[in-house]
Amino acid sequence: MAKRATKKNVNSNEMDGKEFFEAIHQIEQEKGIKPGYMMEKVTQALLSAYRRDHEGVGDNLYIEADETAGTVRLFLKKDIVEEVDNPATEISLTEARRALPQAELGDTVRMEVKARSFGRIAAQTARQVIIQGIREAEQGMIYDEFCTKEHELLTGTVTRIDPRNGSVSLRLHSGSEFTDAYLGTSEQVKGERYTEGQRLKVYVVEVRKATKGPQVLISRTHPGLVKRLFEMEVPEVYDGTVEIRSVAREAGSRTKMAVWPTEPNVDPIGACVGPRGQRVNTIVEELKGEKIDIIRWSEDPTEYIAAALSPADVISVEELPAVGDAKSCRVVVPDDQLSLAIGKEGQNARLAAKLTGYKIDIKPASAPLEPIEDLIAQAEADAAEAALEAAMAEAEENGEIPERTEE
Repeated sequence: MAKRATKKNVNSNEMDGKEFFEAIHQIEQEKGIKPGYMMEKVTQALLSAYRRDHEGVGDNLYIEADETAGTVRLFLKKDIVEEVDNPATEISLTEARRALPQAELGDTVRMEVKARSFGRIAAQTARQVIIQGIREAEQGMIYDEFCTKEHELLTGTVTRIDPRNGSVSLRLHSGSEFTDAYLGTSEQVKGERYTEGQRLKVYVVEVRKATKGPQVLISRTHPGLVKRLFEMEVPEVYDGTVEIRSVAREAGSRTKMAVWPTEPNVDPIGACVGPRGQRVNTIVEELKGEKIDIIRWSEDPTEYIAAALSPADVISVEELPAVGDAKSCRVVVPDDQLSLAIGKEGQNARLAAKLTGYKIDIKPASAPLEPIEDLIAQAEADAAEAALEAAMAEAEENGEIPERTEE
């Protein structure tokens, strides 16, 4: 006996599950979004769409998706009652028995929701939720990728230069992801000129989550840029044979960097400079001529401070008593080295102070030096004054105004 040709049931309550799962996997292939995430977003979209047009429907609405069977079905659970007060959650016994003859009062039945039960506006809502879900997933992947690049160097392409304020937009790539970042004028090196299409190395300061997607904060002035450039150019720095202990930088002008070997018989300065200065010159070229002073780090503060003031010669370094957390010292240099130690507009002394963490008072050898005992007494007086000011400020915050006695 011949079999009757079967037709697709045009009144089927089921969605086209095969196409549904194919679409989910296509999104994974094209955008890298995991099927589980998209399934969750699509489920939320369908549930929200139906609830939008059917007031009173709540947690009694659910979806059953079976990829093996290729079906996606939407069901509504209803309690069987004598008198229906809420049609969204309740059904009469008579109506329930039309679908399930053995149904009894107090039972719960599930009613399959037909696809045509979705109105036009509800369908639009579902579409918007799905699109938003895809956008959030893409932004999440970009954030996760660029988060791993914090405090690293990335090479970007200049896409736009704002003619009004000079800010620069760059397209950054990492792995299979990309995003646009903003290089503000405060993070640009003074004197550098940028052109559209130019490839530019930048330091990733921080990656933040924002409403319009991940925000990658980049800089060309950060000291970390110099450190990462040396890691790229000097194998001994990259593998840890030479450590960069501290970097002080005035971008576009000069940088001081303290290095230290982790293995004996290694010249850390020579490794960073390279044969005939090739390594450091490559970095200077990348920084558009910025001068770089490389010194040897030392555990002895007096040696470290003396080295930090190079190229000036130092006669002596005396540590002074600390006031709070601030450390200071007095440095004596030959008279003819005073201007070199201070540097143009105080730059050499300023960078040495940043590098070492000490406030440096530079004196010429011919100048009379204040006795160290007097400096100790002054430091103690300053500390006492600071403590008194802090106590008075705290008392005022607590509503107490102590009287200050004059000695």
